[in-house]
Amino acid sequence: MHLALDVMGGDHAPTEICRGAVLACREFQDLEIALVGQGPVVERTLEEIGHKDEKRLHIVHAEETIGMDESPSVAIRKKRQSSMRIAMEMVRSREAEGCVSAGNTGAIVAGGVLVVGRIPGIERPALGAPLPVLNRVSLLLDVGATVRCKPIHLYQFAVMGEVYMRCIMGVQRPEIALLSNGEEEIKGDEVVMEARELLRKNSFHSFVGYVEGKDVPKGAADVVVCDGFTGNILLKFGEGIVHGVYDLLREELSRRLLPKIGMVFMIPMFKDMWRRFDYEQYGGTPLLGVDGAVVKAHGRSKAMAISSALRVARDFAQRKGVAMIREELLQRGDAP
Repeated sequence: MHLALDVMGGDHAPTEICRGAVLACREFQDLEIALVGQGPVVERTLEEIGHKDEKRLHIVHAEETIGMDESPSVAIRKKRQSSMRIAMEMVRSREAEGCVSAGNTGAIVAGGVLVVGRIPGIERPALGAPLPVLNRVSLLLDVGATVRCKPIHLYQFAVMGEVYMRCIMGVQRPEIALLSNGEEEIKGDEVVMEARELLRKNSFHSFVGYVEGKDVPKGAADVVVCDGFTGNILLKFGEGIVHGVYDLLREELSRRLLPKIGMVFMIPMFKDMWRRFDYEQYGGTPLLGVDGAVVKAHGRSKAMAISSALRVARDFAQRKGVAMIREELLQRGDAP
């Protein structure tokens, strides 16, 4: 399987991105990765990390890069020789079965729509973030691809999220919920209320209604649907809480002797808990609704997270995620 990797995107590019590609090749023997970036820089990086002769890594030269602070749609249109755009063009031309980037989120979404193209029938794409909650992994979408949504957008997010959790994550009958400001049916704005009726009318038997923000960490549903503005705030707030609690524990332990002694016995438990919430294990968020496997890795991704993101792209392509979404839309009569 061929995947394209934007080597120039992310806070730790290109070294950690290249290391991640090496890790992924070690884990998956069927994987070949196109390292898309400035050729001399990528070659030098591979020499530095000692993997210049890795046979399943191929360099694809790209003159330009897209910065984190650039206007997404302008950059993806004008920088035709950027590493991100070339990686996506490889997906569109079927030279690659998927692509991964830790770069500018807005540019990835714009490239997914303008370069890769949408699945027929899908009006807006959605970024789905897997959350390690209390008793399951819950998919939150959208977390930033479509900031302002219509009811039909939320309905289609639910369709795509259900397909992803069932076909890619192996959940037999994923429960779908809409994020709202209360569980009662009178709650929610007009968009959320209309989306609720769409889900009910279109035979969504696994739709469980509304969930509140406090219910998301408890694992109230397999798929939690909201607009991209709300989802992004919720995701970043959750990340901040996890790191804040971790820092608070360290600060308190530095002040007291007895908790330090007790911590010796609790270290294995805390390590297990930290691993459950470590984004590096989950790698990246799939851009659902585009006609290819496009995965956005965290901007701070290091080698392990990049390797995990490549696994997400590989699994999505291998299990024909795009075809599954298209088929679901046809069955529901939502595709042209």
